[in-house]
This record gives sequence, structure tokens and C-alpha cells, in this order.
Amino acid sequence: MNLRRDVFQAIADPTRRAILTLVATQAMTAGVIASNFDTARPTVSKHLQILTECELLKQEQSGREIYYHINAKKMKEVADFIEPFRQMWDERFNKLEAIMKQYQSKQTE
Repeated sequence: MNLRRDVFQAIADPTRRAILTLVATQAMTAGVIASNFDTARPTVSKHLQILTECELLKQEQSGREIYYHINAKKMKEVADFIEPFRQMWDERFNKLEAIMKQYQSKQTE
């Protein structure tokens, strides 16, 4: 059975987020990515597989090496989905900050 991976479950894992951060600026092989972690290479390979299945990473073969690089289009889709929630929370925190400042100014009077 071929299950489609959920992007948000994929990015919920701190190791996978770290991998995305690593390959955000340049493509890397699995070995180079794995060298940045204190885990077994098969564990990192599994993380790469999940990120690839979610289309957050793309693979590019160059000779015998497979390079992983970020899929900017998919990352933008995720960011676009999250943006309204970020705006909502920014507004709520700004309101809370205004209330707290008002409260503090009343306390100092």
C-alpha cells in the first residue's frame, strides 16, 4: 500500500527540519547530510526518504552521487498555508501586548 506522507508530520520532526535547513542553501549528498548528525546513516536516509516523498526535497543524480536539494515551490505552498495563521497570532499577540502596556501604565499611576 502506497501511503502519501503528510508534509506537516514531516516537518514536525526536529531532525527533518534540520535537514531542510542544511540543504536550503546548497544541494548535498546523503553522506554529507548524515555527517552533520549523531545518528546512524540509515536513520538519516529514512528522514531523507520521508522528505522526498513529501516533495520537500528533490533528488538529482550526478554520476554515482544523488544530491538532495530543497523544493522551493513546495516550501512556498507550506508557507502560504501557514501565513494566515501567523497573521492571526501576530494580531492576537499585538492586542495582548497593548492590554499589558495599558495595565502596566495603570499600575504605575
